[in-house]
Amino acid sequence: MNRKTLVLPAVVGLLAPVLAACGASDGGSDGGGAIVVGTTDRFVGSKGVPAPLDPAIGYEAGVWNVLRQTVQTLTHVPRGGGEPVPEAAESCSFTDTENESYRCKLRSGLEFADGSAVTAEDVKYSIDRVIRIKSANGPVALLDNIDTVETKGEREVIFHLRTSDATFPYKLATPPAGIVQPAKYPAGSPRDGFQVDGSGPYTMKPEVKDDQVVKVVFTKNPHYKGDLKVLNDEVELDLFPDATAMGKALGDKKIDMMTRTMSPEQSRKMLENPQDGIKLTEMPGLAISYLGFDTDDPAVKNKAVRQAMAQVIDRGQIASEVYGTTAEPLYSLIPSSIAGHTNSFFNKYGEPSKAKAAAILRDARIHTPVKFTLHYTTDHYGDATAAEFRTLRKQLNDTGLFDVTVEGTPWEKYRPAELRGEYAVYGMGWFPDFPDPDNYTAPFLDRNNFLDSPYTSVLAQKTLIPQSRREADRSTAAKTFKQLQDIVAEDVPVLPVWQGKQYVASLDGLTGVEWAVNSSADLQLWELSRSTD
Repeated sequence: MNRKTLVLPAVVGLLAPVLAACGASDGGSDGGGAIVVGTTDRFVGSKGVPAPLDPAIGYEAGVWNVLRQTVQTLTHVPRGGGEPVPEAAESCSFTDTENESYRCKLRSGLEFADGSAVTAEDVKYSIDRVIRIKSANGPVALLDNIDTVETKGEREVIFHLRTSDATFPYKLATPPAGIVQPAKYPAGSPRDGFQVDGSGPYTMKPEVKDDQVVKVVFTKNPHYKGDLKVLNDEVELDLFPDATAMGKALGDKKIDMMTRTMSPEQSRKMLENPQDGIKLTEMPGLAISYLGFDTDDPAVKNKAVRQAMAQVIDRGQIASEVYGTTAEPLYSLIPSSIAGHTNSFFNKYGEPSKAKAAAILRDARIHTPVKFTLHYTTDHYGDATAAEFRTLRKQLNDTGLFDVTVEGTPWEKYRPAELRGEYAVYGMGWFPDFPDPDNYTAPFLDRNNFLDSPYTSVLAQKTLIPQSRREADRSTAAKTFKQLQDIVAEDVPVLPVWQGKQYVASLDGLTGVEWAVNSSADLQLWELSRSTD
């Protein structure tokens, strides 16, 4: 992704009292008024990222959760999942057997929130703009298979693709394919600030303090014409500094629901001791966590080192002891809940084994102990990240084959340093852009990969990924995806560790919670309402 990065979603337990968070509402959840949703996401403006909420720039789960409420896309994934259906469009379809030309017709009378008409030229402008800006850490890779965008009249748009891509309807459902107004979004540069405007179900108003958003108010857009049914008039997204503060706000009934993020310990306590007036909803999760490698770094350049790490890391211990009920071991980039999943790492390496790892290193004539630093971000993936990396260090060092230290860095500095190639080994997470196995393989193996990794598999890039995208029936691509997963297990350019589960905590009386966060962790605030009982 460049890509949305993982912040493990779940409920926040109600723990010891702390100071109320900035952004917490005084009584917004009692009775009528706005539905208040809490999050620990952060939206910060800086010299390096002056436009974090611009669809051409933002590529994180939290950012997309703001954009989905305000910027309309041609298609969307329907409630409960499945193939994309028209949203701003009234119809969309491939017009050739090779899946290289995709045509959409806009709904009649479509308008932006200010009442101005949405035209096919606006769609073309929006897509071309993302490709033209080509943000280094942005979502352009999702759209870079587009060769040209053609318009016919006011309502018809035709996308001509460079190569076959059966996943293209999913890509049109993502925020970077959202429709923006040319008058408000410059053609060749980002829109500064935090304001977002579009033709989506809500308008938004950010509350900003010290170049950081502390609250976003979403108000039902009276000009919205699309496929979504909006069940409320106003939702307030309150941003909290940590999970404990958000948990206290829920306990004090200052928020109606909390989405992201919590510690595993908080989740465990809430599961074991349910609290009156609080509902815990468990949902399928598609988030994964993994180790990335700079395959040009001398410490890990030889794939034998990466293979030996894969041979000794005990995913089960990490999942059970660090994350408890919120995670399970992962033996492939594609999680077990996605069609096409194969346990490639387990098939190749089996149970953790010091002896097998030693043999791998010995056969490759690698001097031991192999010394390097495990890097992780201190403020992006939840409170348990530090414990996870201490466990990883211990597992590796206890073999005597590795001499590993760990180092934590705030996300604002961590991600740029990773992209510059400053880390030999580093922890990352992933929420899918769309629920298809392609989105767990191509972002890591294709050109312009999310991690800006020097690793290249010619077989994956030239043959397997294009081959998988030609299959309109995704089940027929299973054999191809197995080959891609086996390549990852053999070369270990990334090392999957665990996949997450999702929990959401809400006050009794809030309805639609089970639909408000889908398996890809997309926030769908229009599904929320209050019970009239």
